[in-house]
Amino acid sequence: MDIRVYRPDELKAADRAAWTATQRAAPSYGSSQMANPFLSPEFAVAVGHERRDARIAVIREGSPHGEPVSFFPYQRTATGVGRAIGLGLSDCQGLVHQPGFRWDAQELLAACGLAIWEFDHLAEGQTAFEPSVTETFPSPVMDVADGWDAYIGRLRKRSARGTRVRLAQERKLGQAAGEVRYVHDERDPAMLRTLMGWKSAQYRRTGRSDRFAHPWISRLVEELFHTRTESFAGLLSVLYAGGRPVAAHFGLRSEHVLSCWFTAYDAAFAKYSPGVSLHLRMARGAAEDGTAYLDLGRGQREHKDALKTRELSVSEGWVARRHPVALAHQARRAPARALRNTVVSRPELRRPADRLLKSVGRFRTWRSAS
Repeated sequence: MDIRVYRPDELKAADRAAWTATQRAAPSYGSSQMANPFLSPEFAVAVGHERRDARIAVIREGSPHGEPVSFFPYQRTATGVGRAIGLGLSDCQGLVHQPGFRWDAQELLAACGLAIWEFDHLAEGQTAFEPSVTETFPSPVMDVADGWDAYIGRLRKRSARGTRVRLAQERKLGQAAGEVRYVHDERDPAMLRTLMGWKSAQYRRTGRSDRFAHPWISRLVEELFHTRTESFAGLLSVLYAGGRPVAAHFGLRSEHVLSCWFTAYDAAFAKYSPGVSLHLRMARGAAEDGTAYLDLGRGQREHKDALKTRELSVSEGWVARRHPVALAHQARRAPARALRNTVVSRPELRRPADRLLKSVGRFRTWRSAS
C-alpha cells in the first residue's frame, strides 16, 4: 500500500471526487453505513477548519500516482494519540474503501504516525479494525426507501395503537397552538441559532455537558449548515405551530442517509411530544427526497424505539501499536468508558443516573437565575 497523509484542505479535487464516488457506490455492494455523511469528505474538511489536528490518509495500491482505493479521516495529537475524526460528535466512523479492499491496521497506524486510534461509532464491515472492538451497540434506523406509507405500515404492525397515538400528537398540537407547518429544508440561519439555544438549555436542564458552550462546535455546525454539494448537505428541519417554531432538527444528509444529530424543542410544548412529530415529518420528507433511511444514532431511547424499523450496529474500541503512549492512553480512558457503558446498558442504573443528572440540571438553573 502507498499511504500519504494530508490536511483536509490539501486533498486534491480528484481524490475528493474518488472519495465521494466510493461512498455513492457503497450501498450497491451492501455497505450502506459507508454512505453515512459523517464519513464524507465535506465533514472531514469542516472539522479540519476547526481542528488543526485533523488529517486524511489516502491509500493507493502500488504507485503513489495510482488511483486511491481508500480514505482514512482521523485526528492526531503531537504525542501520536489518534481519534476518529470528530470523536464525541460523529455518529459513524471508519475507513472509506472500495469493495474487497483489505488493509493492515498496524501498517496504517504506523504510516499515520499513530500509537493508538480510538473510535466510538465504528461502522460495520471494518474488518481490519474489528479485532480491536471492545463493545458493540445498536444504532436504530427509520427505513423510508419504499416510501412514507410503507414506513408507517411497518410501525403499525409493531404497535397499531402506539402509532395512532404518535400520529395524533401533531393534531393535538395544532388544536392547542395553531396551524402546524413543516419545513424540511429551512435555510434561515436564525432558526439554526434558535435550535442551538434550545439544545443548550436542554443540556443544562438534564445535567449534561453543553456542547454548544464550545465555540468551535457552534462554528462547525454553522459551516455544515452552509455546506451544499451534489452528495452532501447540512439539513435543518423545523416544525412550526401557530407561526412559531416548536421543534427543530439539524443533521447531515448524503444521497443515501439522513444522519440525525441535534434535535430540540420549545419546552413549553413538551406535552405534545413535538420531537416525535418532527421526526415523523422528517421521515416523510426524506422519503420524498429519495433517502433510504434515517440513522437515529447509537443509544437506546424511548422515541428511538418507537420510531425505528430495524437496527444497525456501531462499535467502540481502539487499535493500538506496541507503544507506551498507547498503554497510557488506554489506562486513562478505559475505566471511565467501562463505567459509562455499564450505567447506560442497565436500566436499574440508568434511571437513577438520569434522575441525578436532572437534579444537577435543576441546581444549575437555580444558580443561574439567582
